[in-house]
Amino acid sequence: MSKTILVTGANGQLGNALRACAAERGDCVFHFTDADTLDLRDKSRLSAFTQSCRADYILNCAAYTAVDKAEDEAELCMSVNRDAVQNVGEVARAQGIKVIHISTDYVFDGKSTRPYAEDDAVNPQSVYGISKLAGEKALLATCPDAVIIRTAWLYSEYGNNFLKTMIRLGRTRRTVGVVSDQFGSPTYAGDLAEAMLILAHSPVLPPGIYHYSGGGICNWYDFAAKIMALACPDSRVLPLGTHEYPTRAVRPAYSVLNTNKIRQTFGIKIPDWETSLAKAVSRLQSSNIEF
Repeated sequence: MSKTILVTGANGQLGNALRACAAERGDCVFHFTDADTLDLRDKSRLSAFTQSCRADYILNCAAYTAVDKAEDEAELCMSVNRDAVQNVGEVARAQGIKVIHISTDYVFDGKSTRPYAEDDAVNPQSVYGISKLAGEKALLATCPDAVIIRTAWLYSEYGNNFLKTMIRLGRTRRTVGVVSDQFGSPTYAGDLAEAMLILAHSPVLPPGIYHYSGGGICNWYDFAAKIMALACPDSRVLPLGTHEYPTRAVRPAYSVLNTNKIRQTFGIKIPDWETSLAKAVSRLQSSNIEF
């Protein structure tokens, strides 16, 4: 039976990746919305929209993601990342809609020395992280059947992200300095989008929190060096310490996520980050996407 899937935040990285996946699927009806067409902070509008399209699933990719700017726009950040998510949960529970919501590694403090599991203690260090954790709590309180996927270091062919920034800089500079003491797992939005659709098509969707990020571990310097090797071989990457590249918001020094739970529960195979990066660079080079 065909499912009706509402994708929010459809003009962002993950939303656009879901559009690409949806184009290859004929077994679902998709509705793609963004803040300009469906502001999730308007609960009555959201409720009317989900009723009219008879949504079976909400894949909530909508978020305030300007990490540094959030330090000065805490109220706006919380309204999008907490209040709007609470509305999604309340509407979904009232209408019997399944929710798959995207969260972040920023709910952790980055002080671990092993990959974070779903039940590890949370301790966000930024307004963005605090707001995303508040959204998780609001969603699970209003819609206990919801699924939350925490991810990290997301990149894609779409929007503004580290991959496209590095290629743009590599085309115009001989050297680029990148932080080498923050560790994580780059996550290709196309891979995460496919995983979300696997969950949406699962005959059983156990609720709760799951982690999804690319396979393997690297630092930002390693990530940038691999990008340059693939796309801008004449540009050299220089390692920097975090203290040499100050930012408004605190970044977790260690953002590696343990993905065993989502692999074992749904049989998902997660590609190594280098394999997915090569795919993304190839797609960028064969497209007309601007940087």
